[in-house]
Amino acid sequence: MADLQGKVTVVTGAASGIGRAVAERLAAEGMHVVGVDIRSEGPVTVQADLTTREGNRKAIDAALEAHGRIDVVVPNAGVQHVSPVVDFAEDRWDQLTSLLLTSPFLLAKYAWPALVESGGRYVAIASIHGLVASPFKAAYIASKHGVLGLVKVLALEGAEHGVTATAVCPGYVRTPLVENQIADQAKAHGMSEDRVLEEVILAPHAVKRLVEPAEVADAVVWLLGPAGRTVTGAPLVMDQGWSAR
Repeated sequence: MADLQGKVTVVTGAASGIGRAVAERLAAEGMHVVGVDIRSEGPVTVQADLTTREGNRKAIDAALEAHGRIDVVVPNAGVQHVSPVVDFAEDRWDQLTSLLLTSPFLLAKYAWPALVESGGRYVAIASIHGLVASPFKAAYIASKHGVLGLVKVLALEGAEHGVTATAVCPGYVRTPLVENQIADQAKAHGMSEDRVLEEVILAPHAVKRLVEPAEVADAVVWLLGPAGRTVTGAPLVMDQGWSAR
């Protein structure tokens, strides 16, 4: 069990899904959790638009003002858009890359002095799509690949300060993001929604079930514990055997 009592973490996308599971689990471990989301649901304490520089600055400043330190940053907030490249709206590309890639960078940049001071940890919630690709998800996959590159850079820059950086890369997780894209995938593939879940969503999984948000939260806690200190600059893959194929 990680000794997280009294430490301070910023978790984005905390209103639902993985972010909510992580925020609630870290709070149960005794951490002071600054939950950030554009919505005010669940364990959210700071409402911010993380597609903007101001929103990311607000999240970090709120943690420092409330607690005077930051020990952990968990960039998790995400959205999805499913469309062939030729039809992919430029505004949607900008929205997704701002939230999925630029926000993790800005959170690291703004929190870096505090993380260096605490010898803290940066744990991005990425995706198996940071390692592999699927059609119709250009912005999401490009951004998640970028997050893995960002984590490598942060690991190298943080090494001398005792700061670790990694990314959790799950397969499909039972979240609103996944559930909401089933209809989009059905349209893109010309299939029923039931067939999409079985033949598209779970097709790459060797183990034919969705990952649960609580399982991702368990992985984050492990990374924040003593054994997690040895993991930096690399993804933690929990993809139900997807990448073994």
